[in-house]
Amino acid sequence: MLLAPIVWILTIAICYFFIGHYWWFPAPISEHGVAYDEQFTITLAVTGIIFFLAQMALGWVIFKFKDDGKRANYSHGNNKLEAIWTSATAVLFIGLVLFGTRIWASVHFVAAPADALKIEVSAKQFAWNFRYPGPDGVFGKTDIKLINDAGGNAFGIDDKDPASKDDITSASIKVPAGKPIMLIMKSRDVIHNFFVRELRLKQDIVPGMEIPFHFQADKVGVYEVPCSELCGLGHHQMRTTLEVMSQADFEKWLRDQAAQK
Repeated sequence: MLLAPIVWILTIAICYFFIGHYWWFPAPISEHGVAYDEQFTITLAVTGIIFFLAQMALGWVIFKFKDDGKRANYSHGNNKLEAIWTSATAVLFIGLVLFGTRIWASVHFVAAPADALKIEVSAKQFAWNFRYPGPDGVFGKTDIKLINDAGGNAFGIDDKDPASKDDITSASIKVPAGKPIMLIMKSRDVIHNFFVRELRLKQDIVPGMEIPFHFQADKVGVYEVPCSELCGLGHHQMRTTLEVMSQADFEKWLRDQAAQK
């Protein structure tokens, strides 16, 4: 007897907390993040309405057909109605998927702008490293035999190559606000994942592959970059930061790093 009211109360409470955004994403820092949130909100609204109606109907069925001591009747159902709501569900959800695909495709199927800042990303158990080309805009040669983490050469940069003399390496990623960024990502051991909540972006980094990945951050601030792919016992400590800086501050940081070489 009490089951139907319990179902209704729980449904209303769940909808209340979702509508009120009491637990929600951090604010987006890119146009992609804004578009992602808009699509998510549309999807949540559609599925939320369906959830609310379905749970209300479930409570009504529980209340309407509760055990009254009489002989239970068997129903064969209605094949026509079942076909209609099954088809409608398929069209609705496939439509939402296709509508949202444009957001995913804008990251993975659209090339980065020609003026994008290129940054190499090296992922390994359990640390991140980033490399910037110097004023010449060219990355120096690397050799796997030259990799020396203890010596600060996580990329195996060949210092005999003139182009490598002005390369800058960092344990955190720093980018100018409003500038397209092109990441060239590699893994030295297992699958890792580059994830920034505020960008609404994540990308697996697969050993043996060079994976391009581009974004643009528009809001100055410091944001966490955890590895979000289980990569071993030290997975929990594989994290760094994305620092979005003004153009002037970013250029100053580059000069300061170059002066320390």
